[in-house]
Amino acid sequence: MLAKRPSELILGNVFVSIPLLVPGSDLTVQLKIEGYSLGTSIKTKTARHMIEQLEASGRLRPGSHLIESSSGNMGLAISAIAAERNYRFTCVSDPNLSPQTHKLMRAYGAEVVLVNQRDENDGYVGSRIAYIQRRLKQDSNLIWLNQYANLDNPGAHERFTGPEIIQEFARPDYVFVGAGTTGTLTGVSRYLRERSPATYIVAVDTAGSTTFGGKSSKRRIPGLGSSRRPEIADETAMDELVYVSERDTVAMCRRIAARGMLVGGSTGTVLAAIAEFGICIPAQSCVIAVSADLGDHYVDTIYDDDWVREHFPGLLEDVGALISN
Repeated sequence: MLAKRPSELILGNVFVSIPLLVPGSDLTVQLKIEGYSLGTSIKTKTARHMIEQLEASGRLRPGSHLIESSSGNMGLAISAIAAERNYRFTCVSDPNLSPQTHKLMRAYGAEVVLVNQRDENDGYVGSRIAYIQRRLKQDSNLIWLNQYANLDNPGAHERFTGPEIIQEFARPDYVFVGAGTTGTLTGVSRYLRERSPATYIVAVDTAGSTTFGGKSSKRRIPGLGSSRRPEIADETAMDELVYVSERDTVAMCRRIAARGMLVGGSTGTVLAAIAEFGICIPAQSCVIAVSADLGDHYVDTIYDDDWVREHFPGLLEDVGALISN
């Protein structure tokens, strides 16, 4: 692969087989790894596609000022592409942003604003968007990408992620996709509905998310879920919805780490959903799981023993017992 510029570094054909410990099953999952692209996550596809569509419309020019709400990965992806293309960028985030991701965005030259006030659903998305709306009133030159309502968000995954799955596995039986903004879920689903209509699509959300009408509660791990329903959310994009607790997310991340791979919070959530759902999956099924990012940005949370002990008492001992058996 020879890229003409960094944003072309999208490696979408990387899969690894993960044998999950599902009681009564020898289920193997084909984990689609998105963390080796520029920006280290699947959000590079989304950011690139949204920015390129704005460029095609003539709204962007060198020096334009972008703004977006992000808990981490989208902000990092936009930071890199904005630097590449000479745009200014302001990322509006919150205290759940990892210190590492914060520093990386600033290294690319982005302005990072942390919003500390929780919204009415005990999250931060509503507060971050309210801040952006205030900034837009103050500066008419600001351009909000708005991943929550922008149809080019799912469009990115019709363009990239869906075709990448079908190129490797022509007729997958099950595809598990995490639901954050729901862009990946909706874009992949639209592509597969046309080319592999028998594929059973399972959306995975985190407990405490209100995206699909769930009861809101405090969440600590960025990547999945929302305290505000994204405008692009579409229930028809899934055949089933599975909720996973953050405790199970951390436990799964730790179990996969014991096998030699650090995965991100959303990946742990998706794999935990498969572990729960897997007993229902027939033997020899082709099961795909989308891994949005790797675990590098979670070393201060999921992979930090003190953080886990503080927020999930007893979990380390439970995971240790599972790993040793």
